[in-house]
Amino acid sequence: GYETQKVAEEITIEIDHGARVAIVGDNGQGKTTFLRTVVGSLDAINGRVKWGYGCDVGTYAQHVYATLPEQEAVLDYLQRVSEMGTPTQRILDLAGAMLFRGVAIKKKIKVLSGGERARLCLAGLLLGGFNILVLDEPGNHLDVETVEALAHALCAYAGTVIFTSHDRTFVTAVATNVIEVAAGRVVHYPATYKRYVEKIEKEVDDAEGLRTSRHADGDLRGKRQRNGGHDGRKRRKTIASLEKAVAKLDAEKQKKQTLMEAVTDPEEAMKIHSELQAVEKELAAAEDKWLSLQEEADV
Repeated sequence: GYETQKVAEEITIEIDHGARVAIVGDNGQGKTTFLRTVVGSLDAINGRVKWGYGCDVGTYAQHVYATLPEQEAVLDYLQRVSEMGTPTQRILDLAGAMLFRGVAIKKKIKVLSGGERARLCLAGLLLGGFNILVLDEPGNHLDVETVEALAHALCAYAGTVIFTSHDRTFVTAVATNVIEVAAGRVVHYPATYKRYVEKIEKEVDDAEGLRTSRHADGDLRGKRQRNGGHDGRKRRKTIASLEKAVAKLDAEKQKKQTLMEAVTDPEEAMKIHSELQAVEKELAAAEDKWLSLQEEADV
C-alpha cells in the first residue's frame, strides 16, 4: 500500500514454480498495487517479498511499449532480446503467433500502432529466457485472435506467470491459481479460476439463503410494496439513467481502444491510454451501481 492508504496487511503467500496465478478483485481494491509491490516498483509498508534462488523476472505494464527503440525493426528487436541460442525459427514462430508475419517482421517500431507495440513487448518477454513473468493487463489493446495466441503461449510457457486481466475467458484459459485482493486482504486460492468462481458463487448463494430465511412473509410483502411505490419509481429512473450512461461509456471505451490500435506516437499513446483507463474505471463503477440497483429491484 501507500503511507496514506493501506491496501492490505498480514499477507502470507507462497507461489510454486510453474504456477500461473491470476490476481483478481474489484476495481480499486489494489490489484495493481499488489503487483507493483511483488516486482519491487513499490516498497511494502512492512514485511518483504522474497524470490527463490535463480529467479529471473520479466515484467509487462500497459505503458511499457512507449519505451521501445524506435529505429529497430520488429525482427531485429526480437532477435536482440531473445535468450541466447534461441533458434531463428522459434523467433519467427512466436512473431507469427503475435501477428507479425511476412513483411510485418521488417516494420520499424516507429510506425507500429499501440496494439502492435504491446504485441511486440509480449513476444519479447516470452523469448527472453525469463523464468517468471509478471503481467499487468496483457490482453488490453489486443484483438481476439492475439489474446487467444497469448493464452496458448502462456499455457505452454515453462515458468511462473503472475498476471491481472479483466478478460474472464483469458483468465479461465490461463490461470492455475487465483489470488484475490479484496476488503484489505490478499487470499490465495490454489485452484483454477473456474473453481474459484464456483466457490464465490456458493458463498453468495449461502449468504442469500440465510438472509432470506430470516425474513418473514410480511417483510417480503413490504419490500414489494416499496418497490411498487415512490422508492421503486425512483429506482427504475436511476436504472434507466445508468443504462444510458453505461452504453455511452462503453462506446467511448471502444473508441479509445480503436485509437490505441492506430496511434504510432508514444506520447499520444500514453495520453490515450490514460484516458482509456479513466473511462474503464467510470464504466466499471456505473456497471456495479446498475447491478446493485437491479438486484434490489428483483427482491
